[in-house]
Amino acid sequence: MTQRDRAIVHMDLDTFFVSCERLLDNRLKGKPVLIGGTSDRGVVASCSYEARKFGIHSAMPMRMAKQLCPEAIVLRGNSGIYTKFSQNVTEVIKESVPLYEKSSIDEFYIDLTGMDKFFGCHQLASELRQRIMKETGLPISFGLSINKTVSKIATGEAKPDNQIQIIKGTEKPFLAPLSVRKIPMVGEVTYKSLCDLGIKRIITVQEMPMQLMHKVLGKNGLSIWKKANGIDNSPVIQYHERKSISTERTFNKDTTDVEKLRSIIIAMTENLAYQLRRGHKLTACITFKIRYSDFQTYTQQKRISYSSLDSSILPVVLDLFKKLYNRRLLVRLIGVKFSHLVEGGHQINLFEDDEKLINLSTAIDKMRERYGDRSVVSASGMEAKSISRWNPFTGEPPPLLANRRR
Repeated sequence: MTQRDRAIVHMDLDTFFVSCERLLDNRLKGKPVLIGGTSDRGVVASCSYEARKFGIHSAMPMRMAKQLCPEAIVLRGNSGIYTKFSQNVTEVIKESVPLYEKSSIDEFYIDLTGMDKFFGCHQLASELRQRIMKETGLPISFGLSINKTVSKIATGEAKPDNQIQIIKGTEKPFLAPLSVRKIPMVGEVTYKSLCDLGIKRIITVQEMPMQLMHKVLGKNGLSIWKKANGIDNSPVIQYHERKSISTERTFNKDTTDVEKLRSIIIAMTENLAYQLRRGHKLTACITFKIRYSDFQTYTQQKRISYSSLDSSILPVVLDLFKKLYNRRLLVRLIGVKFSHLVEGGHQINLFEDDEKLINLSTAIDKMRERYGDRSVVSASGMEAKSISRWNPFTGEPPPLLANRRR
């Protein structure tokens, strides 16, 4: 079966956090609702369509959102409740389709390739959407096409509370009039670069030679050109709920160098926290592990409020290290583990009431996304040259020698 014979559905729960809150309190229906950090330093994690009419969007500082819409109802938000609702939707999908990928707390890709012989893919997707809404009470939209990119863009056009099918062969004309901002992976910086080149609509990219996009924007330009032309061969990766992530370092030579140990622990923690944010996850339990040269191994863990921010997690890890470290013994291995993971739904924990930390974290993550996981590190964590660079939430295999020295 060719790539052009695929049937890929992208399903997205409409204003998910707000919809959950409205199920819990129906007095919120039809009103402008903001969810996120409730102090003036907080940011908007989600907002209702009624609030969007005032120009409010997610990741906007809460104080600015309140100025734009003073009558908005502001809620702190509860990631535990949203995770539960997300699991309810996941269960319905799991029972109904052969292959699905959960790309975030409120987004799913479903591969229905070959199902048209039995039911008709559009009918099956429509029935699934109706079943989700009936059984969970949550509004959901979908796009159906031959690949993930076109389906995701189609869902964006279908919202709110609707569905769109892009018939095979009509991908390019469907995409042509849309803004290049609609292409997944085109963020603010890339969008500005494209606007500076006079590129605002997808049709302009479609009409450009692929080589020119590559020359101007490098590898990124090549990906944008392919997506603009409706080309995306990426598979739907079977979803498995991951409950923990960890990383360890075994030393070539046992050590008592406390500064070296501390530096590597910082680098390991930063890297794991970045993987959490990249995978839209939050952790509620931190474990530190240490093994001495006599192979005696000790672990200690601590529960924390759900977070994925370095500033919340790093002090806990260093405190656990301090409690377990015995200076008289040579250290053979150290390890850090984050468990009790839940879907966070955002790059960062937007329920934290510290806008400066969030902005810093977002800026650093954008640089890491572009130039590599270790492109920006704490000065104190520079001792570790080769902490694992793989994303544990995408199905990629870990490198065989994540801790090798160069």
